[in-house]
Amino acid sequence: TLWNIAVNYGVSLSALLTANPEIDPLKLLPGQELMVPYAWAVVPENISYSHALVMLLIDGLHARYPFLSVRSMGKSTMNKDLPLLTAGNGNKELFISAGIHANEWLNIPVTLMFLEEYLFAASTDRMIAGTDAAALFADTTLYLAPCLNPDGLDLVNGALKTGAAFDRALRIAGDYPSVPFPQGWKANVEGVDLNLQFPAGWEKAKDIKFAQGWISPAPRDYVGEAPLSAPEARAVYDLTNSRDFKMILAYHSQGNIIYWKYLDFLPPDSIRIAQELSEASGYPAELTPEDASYAGYKDWFIQQYNRPGYTVETGSGTNPLPIGQISEIYAANKPLLAAALRCTAEL
Repeated sequence: TLWNIAVNYGVSLSALLTANPEIDPLKLLPGQELMVPYAWAVVPENISYSHALVMLLIDGLHARYPFLSVRSMGKSTMNKDLPLLTAGNGNKELFISAGIHANEWLNIPVTLMFLEEYLFAASTDRMIAGTDAAALFADTTLYLAPCLNPDGLDLVNGALKTGAAFDRALRIAGDYPSVPFPQGWKANVEGVDLNLQFPAGWEKAKDIKFAQGWISPAPRDYVGEAPLSAPEARAVYDLTNSRDFKMILAYHSQGNIIYWKYLDFLPPDSIRIAQELSEASGYPAELTPEDASYAGYKDWFIQQYNRPGYTVETGSGTNPLPIGQISEIYAANKPLLAAALRCTAEL
């Protein structure tokens, strides 16, 4: 029986039923295969991440929660999948991105931890950060791109340390000796800063960054030859144009702060939602600094769609942030992410 299987493996009956939606518990047959989820969390918070690990964790989440949709939204420079995870049945769509800057990778587990807790709560009729998860699941659809720069992630954390791509990155780093290698690497593996690739004041961003000395492929702050020239940025752009996102959150690291505005654009509800996200997380909502106000994904989304978009800057210190900060960061961002879903449902 399913009950005996659950007892033998030390898992809950509800987890077993969730992982095997096609099984009739009254008609089990010899030879049937069941997915038995372990009794601990899939997403670890005490190890460095790589693209291969991210893909394994996604497989694990999909095995436990088959209603989670998993697909690739495109390919990186080195032809790695850019995973896109979708959860929910509502027509109000929220998009969350993380890992676009290589050494800001700690937001990858933060967002995946939230997704795992959200899926568990939605499938067991529980609350998440004081909100009915099943109601959120019914009213919204969450799109999560947790790893937008897999090549850069692997470079920073040592999964990429040989080969032509590594050698080229090493040569690029040699042109900018003030940036520690590989820890200071933010760009994709070809030295293009992916959050300076969007057609929202790209020429202005180019002028600013060139004046600062970032004039060629670099570990950070090089805008590229043209907007959307990097495949990772193009994938985000194409996905956004193919969907009907009511709101977006772009995760970065440094400052424990929420940036909510682009130039003079003021989408409906954007101030109110910024205040709600701020209250939920304890992060102040502020204007983006002048030298970082152009060509970002959040900037382009606001300009293009006149809808709320936010850059969430987590943690404090030197990137990459120490793993020891993850619990504190997640404690602030779980209620923020739940609030983002609530606000999306209201739009």
